[in-house]
Amino acid sequence: MAHINPIIPETLEKLHFLFSGCFTFTGGKDRRSGLILTIPLCTEQTSMEELSSTLDYLLGIPSDKCKARGFTVIVDGRKSQWNIVKTVVLMLQNVIPAEVSLVCVVKPDEFWDKKVTHFCFWKEKDRLGFEVILVSANKLTRYIEPCQLTDEFGGSLVYDHIDWVNKRLVFEKFTKESSSLLDELVVINDSEKSSQPPDCNFLPSLDPETVLQTGHELLSELQQRRFNGAEGGGVAWSPMDDELLAQPQVMKLLDSLREQYTKYQEVCRQRSKRSQLEDIQTKVMQVVNWLEGPGTEQLRTQWGIGDSIRASQALQQKHEEIESQHSEWFAVYVELNQQIAALLSAGDEEDLVELKGLQQQLSDVCYRQASQLESRQNVLQSAHEFHGTAQDLSQQLDGLLGMLCADVAPADGAAIQQTLKHLEEKLKSVEGALVGLREKGQVLMDQMSNQTSWSYGKDVPIDNKDNVDHIQGVMEDMQLRKQRCEDMVDVRRLKMLQMVQLFKCEEDASQAVEWLGELLDALLKTHIRLGDDSQETKVLLEKHKKFVDVAQSTYDYGRQLLQATVVLCQSLRCSTRSSGDTLPRLNRVWKQFTVTTEERVHRLEMACSFHTAAEKVLVQASPDQGDLPVEVEQETYEEVETVGKALLDRLTVPVIFPDGSEQYFGSPGDMASSAEHIRDKMKLVEDRKLTLHEEDEEDEDIEKKLKALTGMKSEMDYFP
Repeated sequence: MAHINPIIPETLEKLHFLFSGCFTFTGGKDRRSGLILTIPLCTEQTSMEELSSTLDYLLGIPSDKCKARGFTVIVDGRKSQWNIVKTVVLMLQNVIPAEVSLVCVVKPDEFWDKKVTHFCFWKEKDRLGFEVILVSANKLTRYIEPCQLTDEFGGSLVYDHIDWVNKRLVFEKFTKESSSLLDELVVINDSEKSSQPPDCNFLPSLDPETVLQTGHELLSELQQRRFNGAEGGGVAWSPMDDELLAQPQVMKLLDSLREQYTKYQEVCRQRSKRSQLEDIQTKVMQVVNWLEGPGTEQLRTQWGIGDSIRASQALQQKHEEIESQHSEWFAVYVELNQQIAALLSAGDEEDLVELKGLQQQLSDVCYRQASQLESRQNVLQSAHEFHGTAQDLSQQLDGLLGMLCADVAPADGAAIQQTLKHLEEKLKSVEGALVGLREKGQVLMDQMSNQTSWSYGKDVPIDNKDNVDHIQGVMEDMQLRKQRCEDMVDVRRLKMLQMVQLFKCEEDASQAVEWLGELLDALLKTHIRLGDDSQETKVLLEKHKKFVDVAQSTYDYGRQLLQATVVLCQSLRCSTRSSGDTLPRLNRVWKQFTVTTEERVHRLEMACSFHTAAEKVLVQASPDQGDLPVEVEQETYEEVETVGKALLDRLTVPVIFPDGSEQYFGSPGDMASSAEHIRDKMKLVEDRKLTLHEEDEEDEDIEKKLKALTGMKSEMDYFP
């Protein structure tokens, strides 16, 4: 064997002499095929009781067939005394007289008293029932074949006593354990068939797998010894090995043990299934009772939604704790469901109905509870969103109200427009938030209206009136606050629009002042021509009147804007702002413009009179006309000269404004050019006047000469 089990103390005591070599079956046979029993003796005192007990055990090993052929006993007395040998022989007569056919006493080299020994055995021959011979070790082959003797007796039989004893101990241990285990398994298996409930705590004292493994190893060793023999280098095999080592007994015990162990495994399987089923039933009821009891009670007492986002967060945290407790039971549910599914897949029909019922009950309760947890979680999530939206809306309304309550002091119309735009955006954001609040509130009320509690198998309606009243109250309060803000926004919008109009009027009034200033500047710098003739001067007068009309309209528009500014400031209950400065500026520029335009009109009128008089002189006195020159009155010449000089003087005089400041028309060069044109025209008139005067004198001379000639002719006619 590859491994020899250790010798247990009980077997060691029982087979003490087997180890000491007192009794042994070497496997050798006599000429009648009877087994040879070797009893080696020593000089030490031997207990006959132990010898007898060991002999009884050893003789119980061979089969009845072997015993019927008889035994040859070799008593090796070479190291012992005669009285011990005699005692052993007599013990054989008391224990197995019928089985012993021959007793060979191997005598020592120093022979005992021949007379005594021969006389004793010869005298007791009939009473012993077997023949006893004294023989030397080298003469033992006369009675037994050398091949059946071991080397200590001069034979060739190979025998390992320690190996045989160890195998025998293994066999004894296996026989004892397997027999005990078989009895226990039979009792356990039979208890399952009785009407009384089996004791599930009654288990085999030995591990069946270990005992079976030991038996298989023993059997394998025996079979290997038989078929390999000495060829494989092991101990030689003899036909008595099967009988001495009881291979058939091992096989029989293994077969019986396997049969009972198979039944025991089925019993254990049934026990395990029954125990598992009972355990599943117990756990299912634990899960169901907790979910329908404490679990449902936890949910039933937690149906509030809180009155703020912080309160809803606290409720969510509490709900998470409840979910955590439920998760532990749901984990048990998942495990139980897997166990039930495994049992259902095994296909035991007697348990299918019960298992399916347990599975359905467990699933219904767990899914119902999970649905309530999810519904509650959805309600709390919606409540958190509702309160969050309400809080954001409240903050937006507070911010909007703060803007509306603050004084409006914008710098200009653009700032007012920006503020008004920001206000409109705030109001639009508030309206959007209020719409979102209504939607979330409606979703929350719909979710709460679909809630029901499941308590001990019954639907229990939930009273959510307080929650609904709270939601509606929050929405109504936000609506009222939003409406108040809208009203205030309307007032603020009107005020800000008036302020925009005020700034616009002030801006336009300032623009009117600038326009008048630009008109005045244009009048002084560009309106400097007086015309080259009376017709052009008249055209310039007409244009000037239109120019003055434009300035008058601008002034009137500015006055109207300033009056509107005063009215708006009174409506807004604020100071006149820049209107107090704009009105004096407007009046001052207008007065300057009025003085300047009067001066311009006066100059144009003088220029028109000058050109008219000059043209009258030049046209009437011109010989280019088809008619004879008309005599020009002296007053006309004087008028041209007087008006021309006055106009020249006027061009050198600046425009004096009411505040005492002075301003010239155009540049000095422009004035010089206009004055030069007037002087040229005055010189032209003067030249024309001189020419006409000379012509008149010539005409007078001619007339006088004509008169003289006429007189001379008359005289000549008178004197033929």
